[in-house]
Amino acid sequence: MRALAAVLAAVLAAVLAVGAALPRPGLLPHGPARGDARLRAGDDESSPAVPLRRALRLYGRAARRLYVGTNGVISTQDFPRETQYVDDDFPTDFPVIAPFLADLDTSGDRGNIYYRQDDSPDVLDQAVGYIQAGFPRTAGSFVPTNAFIATWEDVGAYQELSQDNEPSTKLNTFQAVIAYNDEDTYTIFLYPNGGLQFLGTRPKESYNVQLELPARVGFSWGDGDDPKRDGLFHSLASSEQALRNLERESNTGVPGVWVFRVGSMDHVELGGSEGAGPGMPQSLPVHPDPDYTHTLYSHADHASTELPRHHPSHGSRTPVLLGFVPERREAQEQSHWLHPDGNGGTQQSYSANPSSYSSGHHGVGVEEDVHFNPDVFTYSASSKETCAQHHGRCSPHAFCTDYATGFCCHCQATFYGNGRQCLPEGAVHRLNGKVSGSLTVGRASVRFQDVDLHAYIVGSDGRAYTAISGVPQPAGRALLPLLPIGGLFAWLFALEEPGSENGFSITGAEFTQSLEVTFYPGGETVQVTQTAEGLGPDNYLSLKTHIQGEVPFLPENVTVHITPYKELYYYSSSAVTSSGQWEYVVAAGTANQTLSYRLRQNITFSSCSHARLPAQQQLSVARAFALYDSQEHVLRYALAARIGSAQDGAGNPPVSPCHDGTHACEAPARCQPGVGMEYMCECPAGYHRDRRGCRDVDECAEGLSQCGAFTLCLNMPGSYRCECRSGYQPAGDGQACVPLAPVSDPCEDGRHPCAPGDRARCVSRGDGRATCECLPGYAGDGVHCSDVDECTENRCHPAATCYNTPGSFSCQCQPGYEGDGFQCTYEGNPQWLTPCQHEQMYPREVPPGPSPVGDRHVPQCDEEGRYRPLQCHGSTGHCWCVDAAGQEIAGTRTAPGTTPPRCGSPESIQQLTPCEHARMYPREVLPGPFPVGDGHVPQCDEEGRYRPLQCHGSTGHCWCVDAAGQEIAGTRTAPGTTPPRCGSPEPTERPPSMCERWRQSLLEHYGGSPRSDQYVPQCDPQGHFTPLQCHGDSGYCWCVDESGREIEGTRSEPGTPPPCIPSIAPPTVRPSPRPDVSPPATGTFLLYAQGQQIGYLPLNGTRLQKEAAKTLLSLHGSIVVGIDYDCREKMIYWTDVAGRTISRASLELGAEPETVINSGLISPEGLAVDHLRRAMFWTDSGLDRIERARLDGSERRVLFDTELVNPRAIAVDPVRGNLYWTDWNREAPKIETSTVNGANRRVLVHTDIGLPNGLTFDPFSKLLCWADAGTKHLECTFPDGTGRHVIQNNLNYPFSIISYANHFYHTDWRRDGVIAVNKDTGSFTDEYLPEQRSHLYGITAVYPYCPGARK
Repeated sequence: MRALAAVLAAVLAAVLAVGAALPRPGLLPHGPARGDARLRAGDDESSPAVPLRRALRLYGRAARRLYVGTNGVISTQDFPRETQYVDDDFPTDFPVIAPFLADLDTSGDRGNIYYRQDDSPDVLDQAVGYIQAGFPRTAGSFVPTNAFIATWEDVGAYQELSQDNEPSTKLNTFQAVIAYNDEDTYTIFLYPNGGLQFLGTRPKESYNVQLELPARVGFSWGDGDDPKRDGLFHSLASSEQALRNLERESNTGVPGVWVFRVGSMDHVELGGSEGAGPGMPQSLPVHPDPDYTHTLYSHADHASTELPRHHPSHGSRTPVLLGFVPERREAQEQSHWLHPDGNGGTQQSYSANPSSYSSGHHGVGVEEDVHFNPDVFTYSASSKETCAQHHGRCSPHAFCTDYATGFCCHCQATFYGNGRQCLPEGAVHRLNGKVSGSLTVGRASVRFQDVDLHAYIVGSDGRAYTAISGVPQPAGRALLPLLPIGGLFAWLFALEEPGSENGFSITGAEFTQSLEVTFYPGGETVQVTQTAEGLGPDNYLSLKTHIQGEVPFLPENVTVHITPYKELYYYSSSAVTSSGQWEYVVAAGTANQTLSYRLRQNITFSSCSHARLPAQQQLSVARAFALYDSQEHVLRYALAARIGSAQDGAGNPPVSPCHDGTHACEAPARCQPGVGMEYMCECPAGYHRDRRGCRDVDECAEGLSQCGAFTLCLNMPGSYRCECRSGYQPAGDGQACVPLAPVSDPCEDGRHPCAPGDRARCVSRGDGRATCECLPGYAGDGVHCSDVDECTENRCHPAATCYNTPGSFSCQCQPGYEGDGFQCTYEGNPQWLTPCQHEQMYPREVPPGPSPVGDRHVPQCDEEGRYRPLQCHGSTGHCWCVDAAGQEIAGTRTAPGTTPPRCGSPESIQQLTPCEHARMYPREVLPGPFPVGDGHVPQCDEEGRYRPLQCHGSTGHCWCVDAAGQEIAGTRTAPGTTPPRCGSPEPTERPPSMCERWRQSLLEHYGGSPRSDQYVPQCDPQGHFTPLQCHGDSGYCWCVDESGREIEGTRSEPGTPPPCIPSIAPPTVRPSPRPDVSPPATGTFLLYAQGQQIGYLPLNGTRLQKEAAKTLLSLHGSIVVGIDYDCREKMIYWTDVAGRTISRASLELGAEPETVINSGLISPEGLAVDHLRRAMFWTDSGLDRIERARLDGSERRVLFDTELVNPRAIAVDPVRGNLYWTDWNREAPKIETSTVNGANRRVLVHTDIGLPNGLTFDPFSKLLCWADAGTKHLECTFPDGTGRHVIQNNLNYPFSIISYANHFYHTDWRRDGVIAVNKDTGSFTDEYLPEQRSHLYGITAVYPYCPGARK
C-alpha cells in the first residue's frame, strides 16, 4: 500500500503543479519503448484480435480477446464499418468501451494509436492507485493481475480536405486502461490537461453544411439483437459541456481521471460514490442525468451520468448507481449497497418506486462514514446518548443498558428480538402486508397493485406459512419457484439452535430486504424488495413487497418441487447477505424437468453498536412447498427451518460455469448446467445449431410462421413478429388481422362545434375527437372566429390600395404602377423618367432648397413630367416657387394659411436620365442592399445610362449595377482588390449542367484529388454525361442515359467496354415525365431532404404512414439541405450546397426541376417561401448572409450581411410580414427577427440556447418554435419573445423541424430519420427511418390548401 500511496501522491503533486489538471506524465507509460503495438494509420482501422493472457470479466461475460479501433473505442469483437456506429448514439450493436467515440483519423502523420497488455508491477501499481482513489473501500483489497492499455496520442478529427481549407491543428490525446483479475474488472479513462482540443467531428455526408456531432463517452453492452437485453448502456458524456468537463473534473480526486467498475452484467458502477478514503482527496461530483432516457428509441434499462453544466460544490455527495455488485473477499460474497452513516445508523436511499432507480435495478444505496468500525461505534463525549434520555426507544418488554459508547436495548427473558421490538418466545405470530409489482411472464406483461400478503408463524418449531392473494395469471403460477419470498419469514422466525439467533433477534421489525434472482437457462431476472415497517397492534408485523422483472412462463397443471436445502448467511453490523445456486423440479404428469436459479440478497437494518453478531450462520430448510390455487388466485409458500452455526467446511455449492460466465457457449446459445461442473450448449427456440454457436431461423422465409390473413411476417432474432397491414387490426386469436373498425370522425360527420369552414378548420385527432382552429385571417378560439382587418397593418406597397375581405385581403397597384400589390413599380421606362417623375417615385427625405420643411415632399409634375412652378407641401401647407430643375427659389416660401406666391412659367428644361439626375442630386445613402455611408455620385456613359461598374470615390468599394442603378447582390469587392467583371454574360457562357455539378461536388468531396478506385462522372464539352462511363482505373465500364443513370445490362468486365450510343434527343414540345419523379397523392404529407433525393412521407391525421413513404425526386450530384413549398402554384423549392444553387419543381406529372438561382452562393442552407408576396428567403452560411428574391429568382437583394456568423434555419410569417432566422454562432447563438423587407431587425432569443438548427412558425398557434441540438430542447415562444416554454427536453441531434396540427416533425442526425413529437404532451409518438441510411436535412409540410391570405 505504501507503493500505491506513493504513486498516487506523485500524481497529485503533478496535478497541483499544473493547476488542478492531469499532466501528460499522469498517463500510464506507453509508446514503442514500452513494447506497444501501433495501429495502422487511417480513417477507419481496427487492430487484429489481441488474445488476452487470461480472460477478463466484462459486462458479466468472459472476454478472451480485445480489438482497438481508430474511432476512440475498444471492443471484444471486430468492428463493423464506421458508418454503422460512429455517428449514432448509444446503444451500439456490439460491446464497446468508449473513452472518446468520434470520427477520428490518423492519416497523414496526424497522431498515433498504441495498445498493449501489461502485467509489470509499476503499471499495475499506478492503475490500482487510481482505482482505489475512486473506490476507497470496495477496491481496498483489489489486486489486478493484468492490464490492457490503449492510448490515442495527438489524433485528429476526420476532415474533408479541398483546395480551400487546411488540415485542422486541433489534436486530442486520451487513454483507456482495463485492469482486472479473475474476479473483477475496472476501467480507467484519462484525459490530460489540454488533451481534448476538439469535442466532436463532422459527419462525412455533411458536405458544406457546418455540423459537428459531439463525441460519446461511456459503455455499451452490445445486446441490441437480444430481445431480453435490448440495448443496455451507460453514458458519461455526449454533450459539448459534459465533454469539456472531462479534463476539469473527476470521480477520483484527480482531475481528468475517471474510474468505473465494469465486471457486472447489469450495470457500470462509477467511482467517487463511496466518499473519499483515508488520506485521499474528496472526489469531484458526478450527477446522473435522468433526461437521458429515451423510451421511444430504446426499451432498455440504462444509466446516464452526464457531467454537470456548472461546477457544483465539491462537498456535495453523489447518489450511488444502484444495483447488486458482488465482491468476493475471503470466500465471502458481500454487497456494496451498504454504507453506515456517521451516527451509528444507516442512511437509506431506497425508493418506493423501483422504476426510478438510475440503473434499472432495485436495492438499497447507503452512504458510509470512512472511519466506521464494524464492531463499535465511536461517539464524542458531547453527543453520547444514554438510557435516561432515550429509554423510550426500547420495547416495553426490554431493558436498557448504558455503555461507554452509548446505550442498547435488550429483550427480557421469555422474549426475543433486537430490543427495540420484542416478541414472546414460542408464540404464534402474524404478518400482514401489500404486494405490488410489474412482471414479464414469457411474452405477457402483468401488473398488480396492493394485493394482500398474510403470513402465519409457528415459532415453537420454526414453521412459516405465506399466502399472497389476488395475483393474476400467468404471474401467480410463474411465481411458484420464487420460494425466497417466503424464505425471508423462515429466516426471521427459524427455530434457534443453542448459541444461534434467528433473523428477528438481529433485525427486529424494521429492515429492508433486497433480493435478486436469475433463472436458468433462460437468464430471466427478477428483483424483490421487502420492507418491514414495525409492529402494529397485537404485535402484527407490517410489510411492503415490490416485485419487478422477468420470470419463466409455467404452463397450467404443473407442480413445482423444491428439495430441502441449506443456506449460509453472512453478518455485519448493519447488513446480512447471502447468495447461492438452487435447483427446483417442474413436474407435468410423468415428465419432470430440473431447473435452477441463482439468488443474491442483502438485508439492511439498524443495530445496537454493542451487539456482537455471528460472522456466519447456516439456515437449514427441512421442508419447502409452493402451491398455487388457480380458482382463488392464491399463491402459498410453506417452509420449516432451523438456524444454527455454520459447520466446518460448510459453504454454498460450487458455482456452475453457466452461472459465473466462464462457459464457452457463444451467444445466443444457452449454457445448460449438468452434473457438478459439467454443462452443455443449447440453442434456444428459433435457432439452429451452427458449429459452436447458433444460427437464426427465418420463420418467414421458411414458411414456419403462423401469421394469418392480412398480416406481414417480420423475422426477428430467435423469433418472428406478425404485423397487421395498414387498415387492419389484430383479431381475437392474436394471429390473423381484421379490417379496422372505422373511427367516427367528427370533422367528417359534422359533430364538431367549429365555426363555419370559411372561417375555421376542424382537425381530427384520430381518436374520435377533434380540435378547432381559426383559419389565417381570422382570430378566435376556433369555435368563434372574427375577421382580422389586415389593411390596418400596412401589408401593401405604398403605391397600392388595400382591400379587406373576410378572412383575407388584397393589394392592387394604383394607376400608373404595375405589380402584385405587395411590390409596385412604375409602368413607364425608368431609364427615361424626367427628374420630377423620378423624384415622385423616390421622394427625398428633405426637399432641396433654402428652407427645409421636415417631412418628405412629393413634387407636383405637369402633363409632360416637368416640375410645376408652384409647389406646396401636402402636410405642412408651406408653398414655394421652383426653377426648371425643381430647386426652390429663395424668398418665395409662404407660411401655411397665407396666399401662395405667384410663380412664373419656367423655361423649357432639358430631359435628364436617372443617372444624370442622380449625379446632379446625389442621395445621402446609396440605394441597394449595401449602403456605404457617404453619398455616392454615379458614373454615367455618353448616353446618360448607368455604367455597369460603379466604384465609390472615397471608400474604394466597387460593385455592378442594373439598368436602374440598383446594386447586383454578390458583386461588391473590397478596397484594393480586383473590381468585378460587370456587364451582360458572353453568349458562350452557360450554367453548369447536372453532370458538371455532380463531378465538381464529388471532386470537392474527395479533397480535389480522387483515388484511382473512386468514381468521377465523365462529361462532354456541352456538359452532358458521356454515354460511356468507367470506374477509375478498374476497367469496369457501363452505359448511361441522359440523367447519368446506369443502363441495366451494360456493365462490362475490364478490357471489353460496352458499345454505348448518345442518349440526348432533340427537345420535344412538352417535357416528358422524368423516370425518377413520382408525383404524390392528395392530402397532407411531409417532404424531407436526404442527400441526393427528396422523400415523400404521407400523414394519416398526424400519424406517419410509413408504408406509403417513397422517393419523390432524385437529384444526382446534389446535396439538398433547405426545402419549402409554395402552396399557390404547388411547387417545391430547395437549396443545393453541392451545386450551390436554389431550384424548384412542380408536383405535377411531367414537371422538370428548374434552377432559379445559380450564382453568388457558397453554402445555401435554410429556405423559406412567402406564398403571398411570391418571394423566397434563404441563409448562406458561407457568405454569412440572408437574402431575398422573387420566386423566379428576379429582384434578388441582400437583407443582412452583418452580425451573422453561422446563419442556418429561416422561417417566414407571410400574413404578418415577419421573418425569423437562427444563428448557431458557438460563442453567441441567437434567434433574430425582422420584417420581410429587412426593417426592425432585433434579437428574440439569446440565452439558454446552443445549436438552434431547426426553426418553424406555426400560422395557427402563432408560435415560433425551434429544435436545439446543443441543449437537446424543443422550445416555443410568441413572436415578440414572450411566453417561452419547453416542449421536449430530450432530443437527440435535430436538424430541421416543421409544425403541423398538434405535432412537430423533425429530422434527426443520430437516428437518421423523421421523429414525431406531440405538442401538448411533449412525448415522442412515432418515428420513420428510411430504408436507405443517410443523414436527413430539411423538412416541410404540404397542405391541401394555402395557410394564409389570398390576393
